[in-house]
Amino acid sequence: MSEKLPNWNLEDFYSNIKDEQINIDLDTFRKFSESFNKQYKENIEKNSDNFETVIEEYENGNETGDKLGNYAFLIYATNMDDEEVVQFYQGINEKLTEISSSLIFFTNEINSLPNEKFQKLVLGSGRYKNWLINIRRYKDHQLDEKSEQIFLDKNLTANSSWVRFFEEQINDLKFDIRNKQLNSSDALNLLSDHDSETRKEAARSIESVFKKNSKIFTFITNTLAKDKITNDKWRNYKSPIESRNLANNVEDEVVEALSQSVISNYKNISHRYYEIKSKLFNQPRLNYWDRNAPYPNSPNVKIQWEEAKDIVLRSYGNFDQSFKDIVLLFFQNNWIDAELKSGKSPGAFAASTIPSIHPYILTNFHGKTRDVMTLAHELGHGCHQYLSSKQGLLLSSTPLTLAETASVFGEMMTFRTLLADSSSETKKYLLASKIEDMINTVVRQISFFEFEKLVHNERKNGELSSDQICEFWMKTQSESLGPHIELTDGYKYFWSYIPHFIHTPFYVYAYAFGDCLVNVLIQLYDEGLTDFKNNYIELLKSGGSKHYSEVLKPFNVDLKNKNSWQKGLSMISGLIDEFEKAI
Repeated sequence: MSEKLPNWNLEDFYSNIKDEQINIDLDTFRKFSESFNKQYKENIEKNSDNFETVIEEYENGNETGDKLGNYAFLIYATNMDDEEVVQFYQGINEKLTEISSSLIFFTNEINSLPNEKFQKLVLGSGRYKNWLINIRRYKDHQLDEKSEQIFLDKNLTANSSWVRFFEEQINDLKFDIRNKQLNSSDALNLLSDHDSETRKEAARSIESVFKKNSKIFTFITNTLAKDKITNDKWRNYKSPIESRNLANNVEDEVVEALSQSVISNYKNISHRYYEIKSKLFNQPRLNYWDRNAPYPNSPNVKIQWEEAKDIVLRSYGNFDQSFKDIVLLFFQNNWIDAELKSGKSPGAFAASTIPSIHPYILTNFHGKTRDVMTLAHELGHGCHQYLSSKQGLLLSSTPLTLAETASVFGEMMTFRTLLADSSSETKKYLLASKIEDMINTVVRQISFFEFEKLVHNERKNGELSSDQICEFWMKTQSESLGPHIELTDGYKYFWSYIPHFIHTPFYVYAYAFGDCLVNVLIQLYDEGLTDFKNNYIELLKSGGSKHYSEVLKPFNVDLKNKNSWQKGLSMISGLIDEFEKAI
């Protein structure tokens, strides 16, 4: 694209990696850590009457450490080719780990108290009550303080190092397509190109590169899966997913109800849609590289950055002016990095950072409709994080189960704006794109979830070969995509680039959770549910201060009931019905 795309300005943190304030803040965090340890270690029970003040002191002190960690990550995410930045990122993480070890005692001692004494802390915790209750949920999975310190120190040379190694390996991959050397973001983007030969050539190049590097990614996957097994064993988790559900503050049966509901709808959603699409291509089966391709003769929609900005602003404003005002802040203050460049993390994310600063958004903008939807998605996260930041550092973080709510809601509002502005032919293209996005968000993410289950459960029996991992991948993907998508032998290596498997095992079900939940909320909004907007805004503002069941109570949504998930899934099948009629 010829237009200039925005880069974020991180000066709200520091002017650059050599800013003297960085050393000052490191010293401040170190002094706080040592002082807090000295004042409260083995004295927690004595401070139960005013425990809210103690937690507030802990929160304020940790914000300095989080400021340093967030800055290091953000500057690294856009400069992975810069050795000095990479060293800075690693150095900050090592220093923060060392300093934080003095604070481990706090949650350990809280959970070591018998119930009667813990309840006294709860009575004196004021607005931090829910944070304290969430800490207590880890009681049976907590180790002694010395063991926790060892786990913290070893993380830098165990999990964190392998995650970083994965990121840098993905960043270093180059794909030879149309006589150009492309990075992974640009290469994968070509799988939805309008030109069929470009899609095919991109697919072949990606297959070749992933196959060539499969030994490395197999080793990374095995190492991290074994690391998780070790952690789970020591922390007494009975299944690989238990720790993720605990972190998400969601019951196992809710996640299982979601997963089984989606799987039972594979035929009615993805299988049915790809059958329709294969007919549009006049093929009995689509090659996988045509799965997200525009159907034949569909309009080649190209969207400039300023146009994308206008669409998203109008979409959020159509729902509520307050959301438009927040989104405008991101554009006006360089809180978005959208430029395509070497050394930048592929994909997109929204970083909540710390309450005293603001969120930052990273995306790679190619000018496609999907890029507008991605921008709307990440800005939804940004709005959510901006609103919940008022809760403070400890209570602003939203569990993954609700973390996708605002992002998916913003996507749907933006889709509706695009649809209303379009010609009848473009509407068909937009419907197809939206259906595919929803299939990718719901069906595909649950198939990823099932893939992770197979990998982590089988890893308990010994190291996995590349062939075993590929077999799990092909099984779960073929089941979810159905008989009208042809998966070539080279597709079996496509598991290797998906970052969520590496960064946050079992994160992926949160996307399906968020999409289905938002589909339910959208239907309630369309039906005119009383006081919907105020309740929705309160949901976002609550962050992690309340259990998800409490914030969903005004919407009368029970996620343990499969009917709730079916209601969400029915919106996707309804769009497929609409698309089928339109063509």
